[in-house]
Amino acid sequence: MKSFALLFLVVICGMGGLGQKLKPKKRSNGEEINFRTKTKDVCTMSMSGDEEMKLRIECKSQGMSYWCEFTGKPSVCRAFRNNPKIYWNQIAVELRKLPHACESTQVLKTTMCQKAPTEALMKQIAAGMEPEDLANQDKSVQKTSTSMRGAGKSSVKKIGKLPILPLIRPTQHGQGSENETEAMKLAREHCWESLHGFCSYIIGIFRG
Repeated sequence: MKSFALLFLVVICGMGGLGQKLKPKKRSNGEEINFRTKTKDVCTMSMSGDEEMKLRIECKSQGMSYWCEFTGKPSVCRAFRNNPKIYWNQIAVELRKLPHACESTQVLKTTMCQKAPTEALMKQIAAGMEPEDLANQDKSVQKTSTSMRGAGKSSVKKIGKLPILPLIRPTQHGQGSENETEAMKLAREHCWESLHGFCSYIIGIFRG
């Protein structure tokens, strides 16, 4: 009876140890790794997911930015389950050797999972590239056109406020009007009809 109980205890302990060995370590979900490529592109790789992992790489290079995404199931690799951090570091090391982190990298391989099934490989599913300052150019063009419209409005306002100089000397009322009337009468009496205006002007000057 005692030997049976002892055997049962050994079996239970062995199963517990086996379960502990198969249990994967905590994965680096959401972790980011920064690196530079062979041509000094500044890149960041971020990981997410559980059984099926997603890897996104974003880089900046001489006024351009590019990115790519990979998916796979590295968890089927026992070495990955034991230490996922080393797995991702090995990928970063391989990417550092390349001039471009997303070109010619349809599949990411590591030395620690060489014998793992093909589903463990991280395969590229998407990629893109765009000028880094494209959005800034659009904003600057929009800002310039807005400022030009504002300048045009302000110019119109300034022109509207300019004083209009009188082209014709305003007629003075009172004594001036009476002198002009008398000068016109004298001009009609003593000057030819064609010179009435001129005579009236001369007479008006002399009369004050």
